[in-house]
Amino acid sequence: MRELFESTIERLLADTVTPELLRHCEAGEWPSTLWTALDESGFALAAAPEDQGGAGASWDDLYVIVRAAGRHSLPVPLPETLLVNALLGRCGIDARNAPLSFAARSDLTRDGDRVSGVMHDVPWGRHAESVVAVSGGAEPQLLLLPRAEARCTQRLNTAGEPRDDLHFDAVEPLARAALPAGLPADVLWWGGALLRCAQTAGSLETVLRLSTQYATERVQFGKPIAAFQAIQHQLAVMAEHTACAAVAAEAAFAESGEAFATWPIAAAKVCTAEAAGVAAGMAHTVHGAIGFTHEHALQLCTRRLWSWRSEFGNQSRWAQRLGRAVCAAGAASLWPAVTAGTHPQLGDMNDMEGMEA
Repeated sequence: MRELFESTIERLLADTVTPELLRHCEAGEWPSTLWTALDESGFALAAAPEDQGGAGASWDDLYVIVRAAGRHSLPVPLPETLLVNALLGRCGIDARNAPLSFAARSDLTRDGDRVSGVMHDVPWGRHAESVVAVSGGAEPQLLLLPRAEARCTQRLNTAGEPRDDLHFDAVEPLARAALPAGLPADVLWWGGALLRCAQTAGSLETVLRLSTQYATERVQFGKPIAAFQAIQHQLAVMAEHTACAAVAAEAAFAESGEAFATWPIAAAKVCTAEAAGVAAGMAHTVHGAIGFTHEHALQLCTRRLWSWRSEFGNQSRWAQRLGRAVCAAGAASLWPAVTAGTHPQLGDMNDMEGMEA
């Protein structure tokens, strides 16, 4: 299944996602033709259980889809839709073959059958058909709300991708369900971080390819700049970080099953966030001023790297969380946590104030 996913998504995105399309999307257009192609290919339902019409794919299978979304700077919420449909399936709610999104941070209150409050920083919120959040309280519930009944405060990240606030006033959910065993109240933090790790890994591959290609073609002082040791060093360091990010992100997906593998996800978020900062800076050093121009493809990737590295927790916050967990449990807990892929002291991500800073 993984091989089929990889070949199909790469072929589809290579043919449809162009720099021109990305610029139109940054100007506010919704790429309906692109979403229709993804819809018809069945990718939106890939994570849904088979009895709901999906493929029942594991996170290990889905990694190649989310990585491809990052590699091609996909301007639609396919990764978010995969996560939402996976969670709906776990909760016994029918999957939806439509653009979906979620809010890891929300202030929602329930009054009988009605929900009010705000979902913060919803990826592609203005374009989503439905959005998911987890309500607080002693018995957290997964809530599926209609986006059309929300007031939208439009916001953008550095890459020009929508990150909207959605305001609900006494709205009846499309569906609701108690979180099943194994899904914590902060499941959307972990799921969002998992997605951004794979997207970052994919985008890093594109940045490395663009930089290597440019260094080979750009001639200075009578020879390609790739022949200069300083440039070779920059490319080598970028390759190291790209490979490390890919391994960490894929491990987080491979270790995640019905419950997210918290330790690998936290480690991968630290690793990919660091790689994003280092590689983006070096890529612009290799390209010089041309990499910042509106016409060049490099800035389409690096602006996403700078945005994604901070979404669902930045490098410092995740590193602090890992360090505190190990210190609180003692040195004897470190190796079991590494081998088991989880740690009891990682705690609730909902209390991490300033995670997006």
